[in-house]
Amino acid sequence: MIIPYTDIAEATLNNLIEYYVLREGTDYGEQEMAMAEKVAMVQRQLQSGEVVIVYSELHESINLMPKQLFLQQQDTL
Repeated sequence: MIIPYTDIAEATLNNLIEYYVLREGTDYGEQEMAMAEKVAMVQRQLQSGEVVIVYSELHESINLMPKQLFLQQQDTL
């Protein structure tokens, strides 16, 4: 189930994004980006709809993931 990012309190959303950024270890290119830049990038992706917040009832967990990946997973269910 997709949870609209606008339904989450700002501090909670920021913590969720920071956790996601730290956990993902994504390659940001040749130059390392500051945490604030990475968080801002994910915030923009949430606002544009590229990334969604997903709640799994089965695992009772919340995660951020690319919207296309989420849709592909839904097609296989």
